[in-house]
Amino acid sequence: MKKTLAFLLTLTLLMTVLSGCSHQQMPSPADPVTLNIWHVYGSQTISPLNTLIDEFNRSVGREHGITINVVSVTSSSAIDEALSASANNEPGAEAMPDLFTAYPRVAEIVGKENLLPWDDYFSENELSAFHAEFLTEGYFGNQLLMLPVAKSAEAFFLNQTLFDRFCADTGITSDALASFDGVFQTARTYYDWSDGQSFLQINDFYHYAYLGMKAYGVELVRGGTLQLDEEAFQSVWNPLAEAAIYGGICLDEGYAAARWKTAEVIANTGSTADVLYQPSEIIYPDNTTEAIEAAAYPYPTFTDEESGVIYRGGGLFAMKSNDERRNQAAVIFAKWLTEKEHNLAFVTNAGYLPVTDQAFDALFSDLNQIEKENYRSVYAAVETMLDSYTFYALPLYDGASEAQLDFEANVKAVLKSARNQYVKRIGNGEDPETVMEVLIAASLTELRSLSGK
Repeated sequence: MKKTLAFLLTLTLLMTVLSGCSHQQMPSPADPVTLNIWHVYGSQTISPLNTLIDEFNRSVGREHGITINVVSVTSSSAIDEALSASANNEPGAEAMPDLFTAYPRVAEIVGKENLLPWDDYFSENELSAFHAEFLTEGYFGNQLLMLPVAKSAEAFFLNQTLFDRFCADTGITSDALASFDGVFQTARTYYDWSDGQSFLQINDFYHYAYLGMKAYGVELVRGGTLQLDEEAFQSVWNPLAEAAIYGGICLDEGYAAARWKTAEVIANTGSTADVLYQPSEIIYPDNTTEAIEAAAYPYPTFTDEESGVIYRGGGLFAMKSNDERRNQAAVIFAKWLTEKEHNLAFVTNAGYLPVTDQAFDALFSDLNQIEKENYRSVYAAVETMLDSYTFYALPLYDGASEAQLDFEANVKAVLKSARNQYVKRIGNGEDPETVMEVLIAASLTELRSLSGK
């Protein structure tokens, strides 16, 4: 009897101790936690994610003693640089954030061993709710280090107001925008009609080339090297070069949305999240303004046989802490943000796609639930692509980020040079068609040379 009583007392004491330890490992109002976050959603406008974070802090965060503190809202490249500076303890570097949104490439910068494995905290059932392709991107080996919270596709954006005016004079219709052949012909016609204005800005020439090569059944990247010597690349390059050399494509640095404001361009290809930055009016050189309507169309195709589009977007990373309360706080926030209601509220105000199948189905079951017409147009374009396009994630390889940046810079430099030569030579009386043919070929040779081919 005494042994039984002693055993029960020991068991009770052990349970009490374990219960106490468990309690100490969770944040609470009596033992609160503040987590700093850097993210990319809305760096030049009202941030939809900040709005959701405020809601979290007022509700579940207050209940659990968790505060999410937004320290920085900036671009993904700026976050990459800041993380590198923090990880290397560079002078003046910011302290490493507890949470940040970024692309998979940052895992090497920060050190995978320093990141929180989300799959240690999410059950198999919880993880099964995520869209499988989106979740797969976040795995490094057998650890889920990047949690999807929002993804974007690409689309073709158009200042519909000015385009309709152009169409009325030229007879061109929006049907021309379905393929890049049609887009580039439209760009050349628009250049003539507008007395020398560019029609289009391509925000990612690397994406353009990747999808174009896919359409011809060839990979842009093989063994970590760009395959610019492939015949398929020439098929992708020549029509782009012709339109750019003619003047129909903007080759300057900066965001397309900024050029929409002054009608320097009236179209662009880019992330569906670009809708967050689209202006509702344009300002002319004489300071008069005009309200405009914007529309989104599916990403243009390269061939009749293959339609493809890039889907992209990083995910949420958390720095692993020795204080388990901080890890638990990060998980509580991550689970809240990816719940259907909250995820939909976030992504549909930013032009992104939700990350769980349930939220995905809810969004596309009724696009009329989206209040803003230009946002509804974006999701209608995505819906069309979901039916008939192949969605691709960009390949990850050593040096991928640098390769993409170098390619973008080289394309712009080569085409700018060719454009300047074209203007000068036809100004000197040379035959435009002959000059164009020579410069297209020369630009391809130069680009291949710059890329080490």
